[in-house]
Amino acid sequence: MTVNRPRRRWLAGLPALGAIGALGATGVLGTLGGWPATVSAAVSATVSATVSAACPWPLYQQFLSRFVQEDGRVLDPSTREQHSTSEGQSYGMVFALVANDRATFDRLWQWSIANLGAGSLQDKLPAWQWGRRSDGSWGVIDANAAADADLWFAFALLEAARLWRQPRYAAQARALLALAAKQEVVPLPGFGAMLLPAPQGFAEGTEDGPRQWRLNASYLPVPLLRRLAGADPSGPWGTLAAQAGRFVEAVARQGIVPDWSAYRADQGGTGFLTDPVKGDVSSYDAIRVYLWAGMTPRGDAAGRVLMKALAPQAQRMAGRAAPPERMHADSGALEGDGPAGFSAALVPFLQAAGSPAAAAQRARAETMIDAGGKSAATYYDTVLGLFGLGFAEGRYRFAPSGQLELEWEKTCRTASARP
Repeated sequence: MTVNRPRRRWLAGLPALGAIGALGATGVLGTLGGWPATVSAAVSATVSATVSAACPWPLYQQFLSRFVQEDGRVLDPSTREQHSTSEGQSYGMVFALVANDRATFDRLWQWSIANLGAGSLQDKLPAWQWGRRSDGSWGVIDANAAADADLWFAFALLEAARLWRQPRYAAQARALLALAAKQEVVPLPGFGAMLLPAPQGFAEGTEDGPRQWRLNASYLPVPLLRRLAGADPSGPWGTLAAQAGRFVEAVARQGIVPDWSAYRADQGGTGFLTDPVKGDVSSYDAIRVYLWAGMTPRGDAAGRVLMKALAPQAQRMAGRAAPPERMHADSGALEGDGPAGFSAALVPFLQAAGSPAAAAQRARAETMIDAGGKSAATYYDTVLGLFGLGFAEGRYRFAPSGQLELEWEKTCRTASARP
């Protein structure tokens, strides 16, 4: 993850689907230079055959056909680098769990090990960005890790171990958690433990002088942290779940969470302040804070803090056709209309808040579901749609422990069902 990683506006245009040959060794396509086209229709049909006909998930099928290569690489074709990220790989594994699609889960994880971990993720955190480098070669562009993806990887592996009865996944998850706790969690003076966005680039200063940290509230989904705490009780995850509520409460002015925030400690004291790089903008990163809050079980203490801090946003959505694309935490100014993915992200939050705006935003979000190949939903819109609409449709829930409660466990089975 780069120090100034942008959450850019994702472009709507997608390249034509290209044919992909038979699957070779894991990671071979990536090692040989990536593959700038998405998986072909024929491959999509093969992959999709593992997903239950009893519980069809059209948006997941759309995700597979447009953004997942046969070798397990999740591709964002809207970027100049035609890149893949640890975020995309980890999210894809979660969606495969929700779909009970073990074959895709394994492909995504093996590609991540081979390409983001150079063959092993037992002794290192995954690189956050892989793609076409400036010299035209393909490989890791930025070896820094992304803390949110590291936690989502661990969560997906823990749940795969439980749901599919595969202990090896749990061992891999614990190795990642140990590294993340050591490299990405730090104590903030006067506040306590906090998750840094990455091992490098987000902390400045020295022990005996002014110090400053840059932070991202969307990296702290409370249900995720509850699950990690159950698997690693001696780790910082339970503390971070409580800290997530305190963090958002401190920075969400007028219910608007900035994409990035800063925390400073010097002789004058300690506290949160507007991020010196990104300012007070709330947009493509922060939209996930509302999504995670809406999916947090109502009995969770941190979830209650989050919903109270964010409540003005639910009120702000009354009568709006679309969520704002950009908001400003300091001034409260709103700019433009966000894409359909923003609507999907807000549906669980608006439902949890009891807002009548939930129905209109859900209807808008559902326009991204492919109807005869006409959808122009981007990678990021599709991801937000899978999380938000998947939750609204009852495909998954989080138990108070953070474990997934899945529709297919009760009513559906797939060709890749647990042994």
